[in-house]
Amino acid sequence: MEIPTASPNPHGKRGGTDAVGQCAPQTRCCRKGPPPTFESVLVLRERGPLRQRMSSQKKARRPPGGGALRGDGDGRGDWNKAGGGSQRPGVKRLANPVKNPTQEPQTGVLFLLVVTLWSVEKGPVMIHAMIDSGATNNFIDREYADSLGLQYHDFKNAWVVQAIDGRPLKTGPVSQWTEPTRMWIREHMEENSFFVTEVPHFPVILGIPWLTLHDPNISWSNRELQFASRYCQNHCLVAKVCHATDAEPIITLPKKYSDFWDVFNEKEAEKLPPHRPYDCAIDLVEGAPIPRGHLYSLTEPEQEALREFIESNLRKGFIRPSQSPAASPVMFVKKKSGDLCLVVDYRALNNITKRNRYPLPLISDLLDRLRGAKVYTKLDLRGAYNLVRIREGDEWKPAFQTKFGLFESLVMNYGLSGAPATFQHFVNDIFQDYLDRFLIIYLDDFLVFSRSQSEHKQHVRMVLQRLRDHGLYAKLEKCAFDLQEVDFLGYRVSPLGLSMDPAKVSAVLEWWAPTNKKEVQRFLGFANYYRKFIPDFACWSDPITSCIRGKQPFRWTEQAEKGFQQLKKLFTTQPILQHPDPKTPFVVQADASDVAIGVILMQPVGEHLHPCAYYSRQLTAPERNYTIWEKELLAIKAAFENWRHWLEGAKFPIEVHTDHRNLEHLRTARKLNQRQQRWALFFERFDFQIHYVTPAQTKQADALSRKPEYAAAIEIRRSPCVLQHTLVFVIEHLPAWSEPGLHNGSGSQNVQRIKPSAAAFDLAFVRSLGVLNFDDQYEPQWEIWPLLTNVSNFQRLPLWPKVLSPK
Repeated sequence: MEIPTASPNPHGKRGGTDAVGQCAPQTRCCRKGPPPTFESVLVLRERGPLRQRMSSQKKARRPPGGGALRGDGDGRGDWNKAGGGSQRPGVKRLANPVKNPTQEPQTGVLFLLVVTLWSVEKGPVMIHAMIDSGATNNFIDREYADSLGLQYHDFKNAWVVQAIDGRPLKTGPVSQWTEPTRMWIREHMEENSFFVTEVPHFPVILGIPWLTLHDPNISWSNRELQFASRYCQNHCLVAKVCHATDAEPIITLPKKYSDFWDVFNEKEAEKLPPHRPYDCAIDLVEGAPIPRGHLYSLTEPEQEALREFIESNLRKGFIRPSQSPAASPVMFVKKKSGDLCLVVDYRALNNITKRNRYPLPLISDLLDRLRGAKVYTKLDLRGAYNLVRIREGDEWKPAFQTKFGLFESLVMNYGLSGAPATFQHFVNDIFQDYLDRFLIIYLDDFLVFSRSQSEHKQHVRMVLQRLRDHGLYAKLEKCAFDLQEVDFLGYRVSPLGLSMDPAKVSAVLEWWAPTNKKEVQRFLGFANYYRKFIPDFACWSDPITSCIRGKQPFRWTEQAEKGFQQLKKLFTTQPILQHPDPKTPFVVQADASDVAIGVILMQPVGEHLHPCAYYSRQLTAPERNYTIWEKELLAIKAAFENWRHWLEGAKFPIEVHTDHRNLEHLRTARKLNQRQQRWALFFERFDFQIHYVTPAQTKQADALSRKPEYAAAIEIRRSPCVLQHTLVFVIEHLPAWSEPGLHNGSGSQNVQRIKPSAAAFDLAFVRSLGVLNFDDQYEPQWEIWPLLTNVSNFQRLPLWPKVLSPK
């Protein structure tokens, strides 16, 4: 391969010429060809160590001026004198860029710093590099290059290397150069090729080509390099990966996976993928009119972003000019970062496209596979949909129009109705033998899970190898390796179980009260995704839902505001849900109220029951007319339906806990109506036993099914005054207690008879009246009495005859 000639406008600037393209090979946009040189003869400074003691003869021969800046890392340096020599008359040298041009040529400026080079075998490796304005090229020591595992290419003709005084180096000519490798100096990142030789004393020498390309400034006061050139701002300076509080270093691939660096290659991911059997097919409904949209008006920033998008994708080969009869408009949306993202409006095309019915996995099913895992690695594919081609012959259908012309896409775009199903089918087939064993996939989000570190390393390597084999690439900045807990699909996953993503919790806390029906729907849609964590979701969402029922005008009521604030509060106190284990018995707690049903799926952990999931829903209008027995049974049926995939065929009999004693006789009941008979047939699919427990033992499920005002009673259950007035209300309105013997005179006299002072009123006082007969096991029912608003509600209590009866 011929060495490229020097260009007055090199390294990524348009107009320069070399043997391989429009940009020099040391830039990130061109990776072919050897590194450039500015001289017909290579010049490399040959000198002793910086701290080597100089003899008196050398000091006498040392010319005035010149120096070196020695750095300890992070681009910083310390002063230290450096020697030099005379310049050979026949060798062309560039003037020292930091010296006075009127002076005679000097030895140039030296700057020693620490850089990080990417090693195929070792990952990121920190080594010392010398910046030398007197070197005509970039050099790397052969020993270090071998240790890094860099690949070499041969020059057609070897190059003679001379010292700065014209003497040939003892190491002989340079005959090889390295494959470009990634190099970091703090947040400054680039791709570099090096001439391979035996460099004395320093592993890497960065010479005048590197200085010309990046044009760094040396801050003498801070003793550091500053990369302020336009080229560096556009190509080399990368954002650091930051979390909520602290900025952290640039993400690098762990050493044990470093041989898969090509799987994270950004440039390779930008190549046009090949046609595969999984190409996106766009089958149109026969006879449907071809969609043709209208141009949307764009702002100046949007027009500039559109121009960049078209230029970039034409260069990649992802799009091409089109003469298609179809045309969809484009628009822009803002990303979280504030950048503009182009979106093609394919609504008209989707309306006449036959749907791809390949299913997307249920997120709840995916998360259930993580049971027992202790180590996690998250991978995010780069380009995702762009890794799949449009089926040959269908390219004209997703064409889009802009002010710059009509273009058709050769790769699958976001917005196409068949894109999610096509991509899920693609990745599922590739990783079919890994799924559910140690890998779950939802579109372009991959989660590798294992029970141990050693097992996990093998699993991750298997997944990376499969990505490599099929030409798929991951986005390193969005990947996370070997974690004890990880955020995935909106959940925080850990060996303890599932919890809400803290970022989503923060978003809920900052949510303002809705002002119209659409905002209510947005909030309920978001909150519903996490309802399995909210013990009494149905109760608190009921007044919010009532604001958007029917066609009545929107009105945000006081009850809706109360439910809204309570839901926000519950989001901050959510439990960690245990992963269901089919090898452990299941326990279902069920309860029903007049407006909702609530159930909890639990499993024993030690001596205690730990929740696996919560479920609650509001009763429909017909269901609210059911008897108490049917409502309680409906709650059990809802639990079995919702968690059928865990409960049907369970290894152990399911324990069902209820505070309605009559349900114990479900399977022996002789008289059942038609609805109850249908339910009985459904229950035959499950092996379960119903156990009566006291209401205190089912208080969690009880809370799920109670109205917000019922739940509020828990806070005031010990209020004597409220309890007193409730009893007075009940006794006044019970006809059976108006008979002689229960009081002396009218109901009002009876009220006066039992009205004590608030301070003296307690359960013992009620017993002393002789009016009510209590059984100790029903005392917890007092918790819901204070907010009974009428006798009919009171009489609907399942244990009404036993809790309250005349003496």
